[in-house]
Amino acid sequence: MAENIIAPVGISKNIKQIGRMDLPGGGSVVVENGYAYVGHMDPPHGTSIIDVKDPRNPKIVAHIEIAEGLHSHKVRVHGDIMLINYERYKPKQELQSGLKIFDISNKAKPREIAMYKTPGKGVHRFTYDGRYAYISPTIDGYQGNIAMMLDMKNPEKPEEAMRWWMPGQWVAGGETPNFKGADTRCHHPIRRGDRLYISYWHGGFAIVDISNLSKPRTVSMLDWSPPYPCPTHTTLPLLNKVMERDWLIVTDEEVGEKLNESHNAFLWVVDITKEDLPLPVATFIVPFEGKSTPHNRFGAHQPAEQVYSNTLYVTWFAGGLRAVNFDNPYQPKEVGYYVPNPGKGQNVVMSNDVFHDKDGKLYLMDRYDGLEILEPQL
Repeated sequence: MAENIIAPVGISKNIKQIGRMDLPGGGSVVVENGYAYVGHMDPPHGTSIIDVKDPRNPKIVAHIEIAEGLHSHKVRVHGDIMLINYERYKPKQELQSGLKIFDISNKAKPREIAMYKTPGKGVHRFTYDGRYAYISPTIDGYQGNIAMMLDMKNPEKPEEAMRWWMPGQWVAGGETPNFKGADTRCHHPIRRGDRLYISYWHGGFAIVDISNLSKPRTVSMLDWSPPYPCPTHTTLPLLNKVMERDWLIVTDEEVGEKLNESHNAFLWVVDITKEDLPLPVATFIVPFEGKSTPHNRFGAHQPAEQVYSNTLYVTWFAGGLRAVNFDNPYQPKEVGYYVPNPGKGQNVVMSNDVFHDKDGKLYLMDRYDGLEILEPQL
């Protein structure tokens, strides 16, 4: 395998740029009613609110700073409520971790109204539907992050509604983990109907029945890492049946701490028609002869969670953004791509997160620098 091949940049197919701004690197971007919300990777940058009503001329209208030692790289919005994560990456520092809640009725002046405090590192990735937040907190007595639902009926007083964990995590309850440290931990819960699809890093993923919040029921779990080298990042159901079957699209994350040096991170297609027996039937990978490094990764990461059709848009780090069609789930087909030029002061691309709005526009956030506003030509 070649060591120093760099992925091509500034290339595209069936996706065009309509706007761009230099912006400190981000871990997530969401868009609602003409405003983009970006959670940044590194302090002092916390969260930016950006007016994108004119996509050719985006403008920052507010910015929240955070203290050194905190990671506030995820943000979700519904109406006038904004949630952001506070995750400590220097555990010995006396910094409060958890989930912060803001009133953003005045976009230029976001106002903190509550914080759901958690011990340890805090909250990593999460989703929010306006009533419940589906979070991945660290909790006393558990080894690694678990899955939790917060009831946000009163945003000023969030309350735990449900928790779920992999067997072995509840060490205070007498469980014995068969995994190392936090290798098995909740990464990202996504809800569809009365199911939670929970990615669990080197623990694979779980499908959980939450029709009864007081008694969440594990439907199935599946893990392929090892032997595959990269952890499970996101589990996203397709919108409708295809070929009269139900499908789950799963992305692993290209990481520096691989179990072995072979293969970049895959996207997987899993048949979940029989929920208690999820069956992987296909993979998708972008060919690359180089070698990923922690600074310049090339491999799967995060799909746009907004699903409107059988075509998904998936960030691929140095591989930019890939449009992948699943009309035939057994043979995923790339139908477009967009690889930006590196952002200000950067020599590599790290496409990290993407949001697909109802008007069809794509908002692509780089891990190091830059927000791209794109328009598919499919």
